[in-house]
Amino acid sequence: MPETAYLGAAPLRNCTPPSLLRPVNSRRQFLIQAPLGLLGTFAACRGEEQAPATKSVTPGTPSAFNTAPPVGPAISPATFAEAEKLVQVQMTDAQRRMAAESWRTSMAALLERRTGPRKVTLESTLAPATLWNPAISGKTTGPASNRFVRSHVDPGPLPANDEDIAFAPVTQLSRWIETRKLSSDRLTRIYLERLARFNPKLRCVITLTHDVALAQAREADAEIAAGKYRGPLHGIPYGVKDLLDTAGIATTYGAEPFQNRVPTTDSAVVARLRAAGGVLVAKLSMGALALNDIWFGGQTMNPWLLEEGASGSSAGPGASTAAGLVGFSVGSETGGSIVSPSMRCGVTGLRPTYGRVPRTGAMTLCWSLDKLGPMTRSVEDAMLVLQAITGPDAGDVASVPAHLDFDAGASVKGLRVGYVPAWMKETPATEVDRATLDAIAKLGMIPTPITLPDWPYDSLNLILFAEAAAAFEELTLSGRADQLKVQVPDAWPNQFREARFLSAVDFVQADRLRRKVAGEMARVMSQVDLLLVPSLRDEMLVISNNTGHPSLTLRTGFVQVSEARSDWAPDPAHPLAKFSPPRRVPHGVTLIGRLFDEGVIARAGLALERSLGVVHERPAGF
Repeated sequence: MPETAYLGAAPLRNCTPPSLLRPVNSRRQFLIQAPLGLLGTFAACRGEEQAPATKSVTPGTPSAFNTAPPVGPAISPATFAEAEKLVQVQMTDAQRRMAAESWRTSMAALLERRTGPRKVTLESTLAPATLWNPAISGKTTGPASNRFVRSHVDPGPLPANDEDIAFAPVTQLSRWIETRKLSSDRLTRIYLERLARFNPKLRCVITLTHDVALAQAREADAEIAAGKYRGPLHGIPYGVKDLLDTAGIATTYGAEPFQNRVPTTDSAVVARLRAAGGVLVAKLSMGALALNDIWFGGQTMNPWLLEEGASGSSAGPGASTAAGLVGFSVGSETGGSIVSPSMRCGVTGLRPTYGRVPRTGAMTLCWSLDKLGPMTRSVEDAMLVLQAITGPDAGDVASVPAHLDFDAGASVKGLRVGYVPAWMKETPATEVDRATLDAIAKLGMIPTPITLPDWPYDSLNLILFAEAAAAFEELTLSGRADQLKVQVPDAWPNQFREARFLSAVDFVQADRLRRKVAGEMARVMSQVDLLLVPSLRDEMLVISNNTGHPSLTLRTGFVQVSEARSDWAPDPAHPLAKFSPPRRVPHGVTLIGRLFDEGVIARAGLALERSLGVVHERPAGF
């Protein structure tokens, strides 16, 4: 039955009308079409002052704002005086009085999602109506057709010991399995044993999928023996960040309130990896609700430096891949969660273009920012995984069709590599970053200085905080966010609460700035084929995550550190470990590509990987 008919004809039940505290458009419609007597009864039943009575509504009179029945708690000018400090505006005394007198009949009803009655459930799978389109400049981007040429290098003989097998990249593992020099069952047992042995040191596993993995490995071996080889991931054991749903296997988001959550269906990415013949050996740790590296089981540690966290939030994928506990892994990024642990743990992290890999069945943190991507021990490995998981899915309204063009043997000569000269001279850039830029030129690529406007890019993080607070609204309002292990100011519980005081006007302004930044990135990327940036340069992390450009982070050298690193704000009560003499740890750069053009950054990354020769070194003790 239409709402208007119901409102005009149905009797009241317990003095509660069927449309209470709805957004202003519905309320204005209510005021036009509902009988005046009903409005009077509404106010009388609630014991609240009635809206000014009128004799009648003259036909043709439009509705007006500030005519809703008053709702919510009393508001005084002093309330606004205090709130002004949060939103950094200033009103006069007269303006505060007017706002206080009208708030309950104008704006309070818009807070229905906070105050109730919340008659509509917003399912966790429901995305906002407004979608981020990375190709916002209107230009055609990405390759025109699909092409994928993997390397044809002989993988060599199968190593004699399990450790050497475990650390081999997928490019080798897949060739050994394809030629049946190595069985999936043996490889799976190697990784399961290593996961059990080293997880107490690293705390990188939330759920070990032992029986499922062995069953999938036996199936893979049988298919390969029968000539049904599915491709380079067939029989390869892998792990996924524990925000990707797995049917019948707990998916916990690394957070106490979700420890017992068991989904009934696989996420799109897990389903695609299963179809490619992959063997799921573990659900890997993540910072609770995709923040940093602490989860309900503790802190995930860096295999290269056990005194520090692995960084996050894709902490488990970073640590387990670096320590040779899985063939490859899948992580996610909203604002650095693939880039940062890849840097810290010395692995290769590929953050695809926003929209390339579907997020169906993945935990939502930010609808317009979340991306899923591979974390591997080599550049080509990352592309092998991307090929298997790319493509749209009906469950993710932001996913789009996109071609993938990659040739592992293609030349990189003549590629224009943009860089910001000032960034290469200051922190967080190191000698490794500068040496990598030199290597670019030696490989025949063309270092090309570029400029970016001096804009307040960090203000775009308002979008992240607002979307994240909306995604976990129920967790916040119910108080269950208090169950999370970390309750410091820079952890989600406090951030979710604070975000509820952000201005909707400022959200729109940040969204407009996002479009302007996307246009600027389109200008820059029209001048070059890719960018080389210090991996943890804040401006580019914020810019590229908001514009949706793909990135590839790879190890290009080593640095010395005299203090442990942390994702968390400094805490004088818990100082970080110091080292004398300093410790040697991996370091790398990040390549930013054109939209949907992951093949180009992979070609450049592969050339760097081959020329610099630092990718095969392993963390001691693993």
